[in-house]
Amino acid sequence: MRGLLMIGAAALLTGCVSSPSLTGTRGAPSFEALQQMCTPQTVDYGQDAQGVYAAFFDAYVANRRGALSKEDFCAFQAAIAQRHASEGASADPQVRNQWVEFFIAQRAKALSWRAAVDPTLRSG
Repeated sequence: MRGLLMIGAAALLTGCVSSPSLTGTRGAPSFEALQQMCTPQTVDYGQDAQGVYAAFFDAYVANRRGALSKEDFCAFQAAIAQRHASEGASADPQVRNQWVEFFIAQRAKALSWRAAVDPTLRSG
């Protein structure tokens, strides 16, 4: 049950900032293109794809505006891919909850990076 609440919280957090569709929109790269900025291989995130894309997109915005190096951007992607492979696709609810907790923290990190450079996230 806790995992469902955390997924709901992540969805709410994701909903606070609009992100383009997985295939990309005008001015925004596709999910595949974002992944290929760091490695030629792409990861299938399944049901988590939209949330992961939102996190990658926020980190991408920070990278494009000079607040996040390409090395840090790629390390961010790699850490998420690694944890998703070991926990995100698990059928065990406890293991899945570990992924959700990790991912929420990563999503918040990406939002903070983007907020530092994107004035649309800092309305007063």
